Amino acid sequence: MFGKKGLFIQVNRLSKEKSPYLQKAAQQKIDWYPWSDEAFEAAKRENKPVFLSSGAQWCHWCHVMAKECFSNEEIVQFLNEHFINIKLDRDERPHIDRRYQQAVSAMGAGGGWPLSVFLTPDKRPFFGGTYFPPEDMLGRPGFKKILQTVTDFYRTRNKDVNEYSKKLMDHIQPKPLMQAGIDESFLDNAVKTMLSQADSKNGGFGSSPKFPMPGAIEFLIKRFFFTKDDAIAQTIKKTLDSMAKGGIHDQIGGGFHRYAVDETWTVPHFEKMADDNAWILRNYIDAYAVFKDEYFKDVASRIIDFIHGTLSAPEGGFYASQDADVTPDDEGGYFTWTDGDFRRVLNEDEYRVLSLHLFQEKGSMHHDHKKKVLGISMDAWMIALETGMDEQTVIALIKRGKEKLLRDRQKRTPPLIDKTRYTSLNGMMITSFLKAFRILKENNLKDFALKSLHRILEDHLIHEELFHAEGIRAVLDDYMYLIDALISAYEVTGNALYYNLADKLMIDCIAKFWDNKEGGFFDTDEEVLGVRMKDAEDIPHPSANALGILLLLKLYYMTDKQSYYKLAKTAMKAFSSRAQGAGILSGTYFCSLDAYFNMFRLKLETPPDGKLTEVTLSTFNPYLSIVYGQDSGQVIPCFKNTCYKPVDDPDVLRDILQNHGKF
Repeated sequence: MFGKKGLFIQVNRLSKEKSPYLQKAAQQKIDWYPWSDEAFEAAKRENKPVFLSSGAQWCHWCHVMAKECFSNEEIVQFLNEHFINIKLDRDERPHIDRRYQQAVSAMGAGGGWPLSVFLTPDKRPFFGGTYFPPEDMLGRPGFKKILQTVTDFYRTRNKDVNEYSKKLMDHIQPKPLMQAGIDESFLDNAVKTMLSQADSKNGGFGSSPKFPMPGAIEFLIKRFFFTKDDAIAQTIKKTLDSMAKGGIHDQIGGGFHRYAVDETWTVPHFEKMADDNAWILRNYIDAYAVFKDEYFKDVASRIIDFIHGTLSAPEGGFYASQDADVTPDDEGGYFTWTDGDFRRVLNEDEYRVLSLHLFQEKGSMHHDHKKKVLGISMDAWMIALETGMDEQTVIALIKRGKEKLLRDRQKRTPPLIDKTRYTSLNGMMITSFLKAFRILKENNLKDFALKSLHRILEDHLIHEELFHAEGIRAVLDDYMYLIDALISAYEVTGNALYYNLADKLMIDCIAKFWDNKEGGFFDTDEEVLGVRMKDAEDIPHPSANALGILLLLKLYYMTDKQSYYKLAKTAMKAFSSRAQGAGILSGTYFCSLDAYFNMFRLKLETPPDGKLTEVTLSTFNPYLSIVYGQDSGQVIPCFKNTCYKPVDDPDVLRDILQNHGKF
């Protein structure tokens, strides 16, 4: 094919793929195949091992390895001669990536992206790792050496390859689940465990690298609603405040990067993901609703601004991610600033204030110490004391200075956006926007969420078959997050079409994914690489299995179908033992367990645009199931097995919701 300047560009089989990540690799000289039977048939026919490279458009080290290794003539020639090469987009086929991640982890090579794994022609892994430099470096073996070693091993010790690969596949088979008891006391135990894992100095959980754990944060916020435990409040506030002031939060453009490489949230990996921002948005919305802290509201609003401006399709739907970098040589270059940048863009007063507010030496980039990740090092009141300025003047200078910096940054070449609209990610984002609408009362959030929901249904629900993306069948995440979005849409509109479709998709989901032997949902509707996986851990975004329990409970209260309640209870018992030992990774599971004991139900016999409905939607209540009935100007509250006197006074209803039905 010919480029814009008439130069011939060699392309491989990936040029016909939909994924932007695969399309970019199509210009490499490696004879890449997409994930396909054709690739493995070629490996069998030519008796060659398979090299599988799994990554994503947003992945910094994927781009580094592409530049260092996949553009290296010697490596390219060796790969083409000795291997069948497959390029995988882990966002497009997460179920395949997940299995090979576990296999590579079992080899003791860690995990992450790029994932570099070597397979037999029957898809079994026998060696792997993540990023490899072209030559030996800093104790990490060079890719050239790896390729030669793997080739020799495969050719001379094929029997060992086959035996070891079979053992690895056996290792990643899910361990049996044993039904265990569930008890409300488990909730307090889970809180104690999570608080013991909290970093009281820096916020968050654990040390470095530090990921936001939105499932754990959500569970703790909801537990605080019931207990008013100050230790919970302090952990939540410290975590959300530290994240918001750290470099993981884009101080200029809003939104959050994926994780921090340090324990102080200072220097992030710069990719900005739809799933991360969807869940973090919920955390800040919930925290604002519970603690009434305007700063949390401001952070939430800036996440929304980022999503609207960067990850939203004008015709509806949400994009998958924004890349970490413009070029792999300048990690985070789009998001970082020098002192010279500040002096050039800002006037004298703005420079004085913004330098104190956002510049911090610990935010220096490893490859160029002049470039800083911005983080809040001094609040406005502290700057006022430092400079003698009035605090309101400082606040105005910060606002004006940030606006100038944003306009200047927008002149830079931005990182690429993966404009794929995955069903799972859209389900997460739609639900988060509808949650934000309920608390912030901004109709544009509801309107765009519903527009996006219709777009995803139109594009990905085809002849009653759900798809993850074009041509790729849905996995469990797609079903659960879309059902969650449909229930959320029903709650804010009263439209029975959403209600009925949520019910229909859950029936389909149970038929496709439910484990009739042990309980719980498998991640795929059939074996992939001989494996169907099943867990309820948040790694790091909330588990679809754990969310599924909560959705089953909601649908039980909405439809009165006893089967939903029984399945929810079976799943809770199936995952109970593991969840109790998983700490912060079980936040969503314990939300579901909390809902099992504390779900509050309202029958709204009032119009969707009525005052009683407005109070219902805008009043924070952690576990609320809503069903609409015929308009009689009242709401019927129910808790556990008891329904109470209908309510027709908005103030009384608000008090009931805020006190969770303590009549």
